[in-house]
Amino acid sequence: MDSPSPRTPSPPSPLTKGGPPLLSSGPLSTILGPQGKHYVCGSVAAFTNIMVTFPIQKVLFRQQLHGVLAVEAVRQLQRDGLRNLYRGILPPLLQKTTTVAIMFGLYQDFSRVLLERAEGSGVPELVTRSFAAALAGTTEAILAPFERVQTLLQDHRHHGRFNNTAHTFRTLLSEYGVRECYRGLVPILLRNGPSNVLFFGLRGPIKEALPEAGTRAGHLVNDFVCGGVLGAGLGIMFYPLNVIKSRAQSRVGGAFQPCGQVLLTVWRERGGSLAMLFRGAHLNYHRSLLSWGIINATYELLLKLV
Repeated sequence: MDSPSPRTPSPPSPLTKGGPPLLSSGPLSTILGPQGKHYVCGSVAAFTNIMVTFPIQKVLFRQQLHGVLAVEAVRQLQRDGLRNLYRGILPPLLQKTTTVAIMFGLYQDFSRVLLERAEGSGVPELVTRSFAAALAGTTEAILAPFERVQTLLQDHRHHGRFNNTAHTFRTLLSEYGVRECYRGLVPILLRNGPSNVLFFGLRGPIKEALPEAGTRAGHLVNDFVCGGVLGAGLGIMFYPLNVIKSRAQSRVGGAFQPCGQVLLTVWRERGGSLAMLFRGAHLNYHRSLLSWGIINATYELLLKLV
């Protein structure tokens, strides 16, 4: 993973600050190897984030699906009860810990392989790394069934039909087949590739623009701000795709509708209002700010510790 931190063990690039790490490599680094630790650090960072932000995500999901205000979404969760607050956490926990591991780990691996192949070809490093980021984001979409199951478990209309993660998977596979698990794949693909390119491409320059940190706490704050600003901005940029994904994945059975048709349906239901289409975007902004701040800061901290 190409890191903007001056203490990262990754090789310096035009998007990073070079320099040796301030902490010596730990035993885990020896066990995992120079590449494997990126997968583990990404996975642990995602686990930390999900445990903290899952209730916020449930409120956001209700707004995306039903177009209700945040207060009404919170009331719905209150009516569902405390025992249902973390209902549906297993799919995002499995999905996010894996996809973030893939995001950071494969980006590092793809970058290394592509840079080696592109050496002497005259292809700019930025282009090569952008392609690596897009490949990593596209690969993440393999785990789209976890987002699918998470959507069904969070939708109160399906509470009586689906009991838990395993039961939902069994039902979808036995009654509809594997294809049904990948409903909503297109908006995920349209979101993952470009967002990864922007995340990895802008992460270094944003941290470069922040005041230089001289302490571990200072680097932690800078990494949080850098990840949070990027996550919040990209969350707003790709919000309509998440609305389309949530609507498409909340349906079970029937024909697969094109993204444009789903968007048109939502647009009409919400009175042709752009503000209604982006309802919940403000909460998504704050959730993404917190989520990606946690992920980026935890990832960078773990890289230094292992």
